[in-house]
Amino acid sequence: MSDSDMDSLEIVPLGGPDGSDEPFELPNELAILPIRQTVLFPGMVIPVTVVRQKAIRLVKKIYRNSDINQRILGAVTQAIPNKEDPTAEDLYNIGTVAQILKMITLPDGNVTIIVQGRQRFEIKSIVNEEPYLTAEVRAIEDSFVGPTKKEAKALLQSLRDGAHKIMRLNPEIPQEARIALDNIESPIFLIHFLSSNINVEVADKQKLLEERNGHKQATLLLQYMMREIEMLELKREIQTKASSDIDQQQRDYFLRQQIKVLHDELGMDSPERDLDEIRLKASQKKWTDAVKAHFDKELSKLQRINPMAPEYPVTMNYLETLVDLPWGQYTKDNFDLVRAQKILDTDHFGLEKVKERIIEYLAVLKLKGNLKAPILCLYGPPGVGKTSLGKSIAKALNREYIRMALGGVHDEAEIRGHRKTYIGAMPGKIIQNIKKAGSANPVFILDEIDKVSSDYRGDPSSALLEVLDPEQNSSFTDNYLEVEYDLSKVLFVATANSLDTIHPALRDRMEIIEMTGYTIEEKLQIAKRYLVPKQRKDHGLKATDVKVDDAALLKVIEGYTRESGVRNLEQKVGTVVRKIAKSVAMEQDYPKTIKAEQVEKYLGAEIFDKDLYQDNDFAGVVTGLAWTSVGGEILFIETSLSRGKGGLTLSGQLGDVMKESAVAALSYLKANAERLGIDYRIFNHYDLHVHVPAGAVPKDGPSAGVTMVTSMASIFTQRRVKPFIAMTGEITLRGKVLPVGGVKEKILAARRAGVKEIILCVKNRKDVEEVPANYVKDLSFHYVDQIDEVLGIALLPEKVNNPMNFVFPDEKKEKEESGFVTMTA
Repeated sequence: MSDSDMDSLEIVPLGGPDGSDEPFELPNELAILPIRQTVLFPGMVIPVTVVRQKAIRLVKKIYRNSDINQRILGAVTQAIPNKEDPTAEDLYNIGTVAQILKMITLPDGNVTIIVQGRQRFEIKSIVNEEPYLTAEVRAIEDSFVGPTKKEAKALLQSLRDGAHKIMRLNPEIPQEARIALDNIESPIFLIHFLSSNINVEVADKQKLLEERNGHKQATLLLQYMMREIEMLELKREIQTKASSDIDQQQRDYFLRQQIKVLHDELGMDSPERDLDEIRLKASQKKWTDAVKAHFDKELSKLQRINPMAPEYPVTMNYLETLVDLPWGQYTKDNFDLVRAQKILDTDHFGLEKVKERIIEYLAVLKLKGNLKAPILCLYGPPGVGKTSLGKSIAKALNREYIRMALGGVHDEAEIRGHRKTYIGAMPGKIIQNIKKAGSANPVFILDEIDKVSSDYRGDPSSALLEVLDPEQNSSFTDNYLEVEYDLSKVLFVATANSLDTIHPALRDRMEIIEMTGYTIEEKLQIAKRYLVPKQRKDHGLKATDVKVDDAALLKVIEGYTRESGVRNLEQKVGTVVRKIAKSVAMEQDYPKTIKAEQVEKYLGAEIFDKDLYQDNDFAGVVTGLAWTSVGGEILFIETSLSRGKGGLTLSGQLGDVMKESAVAALSYLKANAERLGIDYRIFNHYDLHVHVPAGAVPKDGPSAGVTMVTSMASIFTQRRVKPFIAMTGEITLRGKVLPVGGVKEKILAARRAGVKEIILCVKNRKDVEEVPANYVKDLSFHYVDQIDEVLGIALLPEKVNNPMNFVFPDEKKEKEESGFVTMTA
């Protein structure tokens, strides 16, 4: 029980609303008032603060009734207390009739009502939900019938004894409560009185209210009271023990003071020695006047703290962190650009743009001697070598290497640290890693920066804004350090798989370097130079034990992996080498050179089919080019016509953007049907079905627009598409062809599939020029600006061998049959 509950208690005998002994008559329908965090019991008087407008209107309407016997409503506790606008499903089914004794309007517009519980009821059904809840109710009669009179009497006495014991253990309960308890004679009222004031959860009080059998209700109440007595006794025991512990601490303090004197006499280690070590380290630091002044202040504070006090180790750890940080300590950069280029080329095949950017940075640093470190962000699919490239950069620069994984980081303190006033406070991961590196100019890899999340503990992305801004990070402030630390010499390199999830302000502070992935030819060289030797070494084999020829590697690349990087390729190569290692260990015969025909023996049947161009003589089939996260692919768009009413069906798991491209393509053909030689009647009497295999693979993007137009134009005009031609580009309703991305990957996919001609937007010419010449030497490119140019190039003048015979009904006859009459003058 709480003293606040006791102070607000007014004991009223059960009976009629006017205090008589006549039973209370419950109406069939009752207005319902949802209440939170409390349960009203019959006979109890409690204040209820009403804040919801709907409830305020209900209370004021009922209180205006001049007859006090009619000022009643149903008080029902919310099962979900935080629900602002509860419905019937959010309330318990059992409540108490509440009579409004008094209403007080507060200055903030809320209303407090004093209510008295009259009788329990059960909600049978909801009659109305507006303007407030109204329910059909059934009364629940109170009864207290025990198995025997003796047992019932013993149970009631146990309740009184338990209540008195609680009052003795809890000094906060006023003396008036004991008097009130002794004056209660009714068993039912005693149970309701104790149930209302016992210190248990709201859900437990509701269980007491819902128990219809008075004897069972009293038994459950006694269980709760025994539990509260145990808690109060345990609390008193803890308080007594804590008091004795304080006395013991004072005794220990005097003993430790004596031990300290003995240590000084014997020359043993003491806190003073630790302070001398910190002073010696501090004298060797190259820090600013502001940092030195702050350190001296904290050191002076530490000297005034008793070594036995809890604050002493906290301050000591803080000072140790300050002196262990590399203030102005830098490793000397290696400016041998030829060596740096060699290291980058040895560790990574391809990635020419990234290597060129690193060499540019080194060159400027060598000439100027000082350069604010740029914030590089390596953006690309998984497995292309973003993280490992950071190691090569550190090796080339002869700097320390730090990697911090940001995936799943959702606490701002991970970046900025905790304030040292908190228990267990520590610096952020940035300062911790700088301290571990022992250098103030390391290469710092912020891995998976696109996977930083945020929650109620802060937004780490926003905390990184200061870290990754070259104009601000020279004065980075960690919450734990409380002084500025210079991060401007740190070379930050971030990695990301996607730019969409990176905070826009954070992305603006970084220099994005895209790593689009490797071609098949590049993967072959990577496998030969790096993956096979690495896997041989990891599995304890020598170069003479096994070799893998180029044809076998190509089969693994094309048949068992489909990715932009080489992570899965390394796993497959590892599987093959592991099988060989098993044969070597078991002294079994095995082929020294793995050839293409032996790959299936080790890896099983091929997982992926190579997309090849499929020549055909059908109208409506066009080859398109697509870009996916695992590289470029070709796709086929098929269109068919059937008798109908001009409907459009799209299939093949198309995304919203691709569906919009199909609708735009059809609209363009309808608007330009006469000029393109299309009979306008087809659109009203034939249904169009566009399908993009494979149906189980989701597809989306705007680059299929020109392919959609060409496919539809082919089926409408019955003209075949030129063989060995593929296309990509976005379209507009005005007939413009817009540029698209992923051109390099799409060109390589077309080349692998045997395509000979490619149609692109004229603005994509610059992208083709960046592709190495040996990848495009067998291809012919058509650069277009209008859809008409696409159709002129892609569609052959003659029709297919078996063109459709379009049949159109007599329009005049259709109008007459439908009752449409044309009047002429």
